Amino acid sequence: MRWAGDQDLLAGAAYLRGRPDVDPGRIGGFGFSIGGEMLLEAAAQSNAFKAIVSEGAGSRVGDEDVSGSARLLAEPNLALMTAALTVFSNHGPPPPIVDRIGRIAPRAVFLIYADPGLGGENTRQPKYYAAASEPKATWKVPGSKHTGGIDARPAEYEQRVIAFFDRALLGAT
Repeated sequence: MRWAGDQDLLAGAAYLRGRPDVDPGRIGGFGFSIGGEMLLEAAAQSNAFKAIVSEGAGSRVGDEDVSGSARLLAEPNLALMTAALTVFSNHGPPPPIVDRIGRIAPRAVFLIYADPGLGGENTRQPKYYAAASEPKATWKVPGSKHTGGIDARPAEYEQRVIAFFDRALLGAT
């Protein structure tokens, strides 16, 4: 895992924006799990992405929701993992998604997740949605596993994602 993956996404968007055959007002992104987290961070930094779909963005190392007596055991381990990732990736941890997602507006965000999912996605996605500004959408996929929405509900998944991108990138209603 790299905490600086958002930089790769920003570079990809810059490349697309510079191509004469690409409408820079119609660049969207779709990320799964860690890729969804990185995409949300990249979109918070740049207006290059006009629409974002993130499925299964959960917790980042060091950003877990731990409370009660478990916190006493988890905090030293989380601190060690955060320090190790910082050293080996040569990049510090990104800010929490809940603190950054509001910066994406007025560009559209669609959050898809499983319940219970993985990495706390079923508790985090409602928090991300609440922190996001309009336009935004969310979908808890019934019967889905982590990043398995398309497997659980293929026809509905396709319809929802295409309709989201059509509205956000084409202005379709």
